[in-house]
Amino acid sequence: MVRRMLRKVSVIALCVLALGLEGCALGLRSKGSTAIARFLAAAQGDGGASFEASLDRPALRSDLREQLAALGRSHGVDVGGPSEFALDRMITPMAVRQAAARVAPGWPATPTAQQIVPHMKVVEGGKRVCLEEAATKRCLLTFARRDDKWRLIGLAFTPPAAAP
Repeated sequence: MVRRMLRKVSVIALCVLALGLEGCALGLRSKGSTAIARFLAAAQGDGGASFEASLDRPALRSDLREQLAALGRSHGVDVGGPSEFALDRMITPMAVRQAAARVAPGWPATPTAQQIVPHMKVVEGGKRVCLEEAATKRCLLTFARRDDKWRLIGLAFTPPAAAP
């Protein structure tokens, strides 16, 4: 009898914990989606101060550097590391627009916070959120809270298609 009761209490406690964690993820998505919608709107307007203020440029450089090095290694080439100048030229409103356009078929250029939420994934135990590509579930744009503000810290690099 005591065992059955303990089992029920354990199951109930686990359910409450799971609901609490899911509630945290929903809150994180809700708060993040508003900031991400503003950021994507700034990227549509070719950036400016609001675009730049929403970047963690050092984190983006590091993310792109790692992606390019991995791409080189996958082709048997040690590319070393691109310069910060080259990396900065990759961090543009156009690059963000191109990545965001791959979220889902028919994805709007300036989605609302409500349109963003279903395409968000909470990653790294709630430390980050990303917009993921519907078809592959790959994170395209990754954001983290920095200085009490959501900032872009990751941008999926897609190599240009090979010429025919």
